[in-house]
Amino acid sequence: MNRILVALDHTPRAKEVLAAAIDLARRTQAKLRLLRCVGLPPELPANVWALPPAQVTDQLLAIAKRELDADGAGVPPELFDSATVHVGVPWDTICSVAKEDDVDLIVIGSHGYDILDRIVGTTAAKVVNHADRSVLVVRPKGGGKKS
Repeated sequence: MNRILVALDHTPRAKEVLAAAIDLARRTQAKLRLLRCVGLPPELPANVWALPPAQVTDQLLAIAKRELDADGAGVPPELFDSATVHVGVPWDTICSVAKEDDVDLIVIGSHGYDILDRIVGTTAAKVVNHADRSVLVVRPKGGGKKS
């Protein structure tokens, strides 16, 4: 294994996902490519936005890049390859980047199954179903059960 794509969303669970990816990279001498996907809201009338849509996109990308860089600071230098932010539908972007970068494995966190997830499916489930390579889904400690 040479390259692992780690999809992060800067939630508290992302730390567990990154820790699992670091552990796996150490065991296999793989390099980690961190990815953050920014899904933009659907087109809305211009009067809804306080800023022009291009400015909103730029600000969202800047915030996402800062968060991803902060997450990446915890990766040992010998395991770090890159950290990139992409705009798009998260599951589709993850699958596309994995293919373009020819990674060996995708690491992604699972998410809770609220009513919306049950109707449209989670990002993790869509990546598992559509990726053309192996996917490791990291479940939260305790199996994600609420206490």
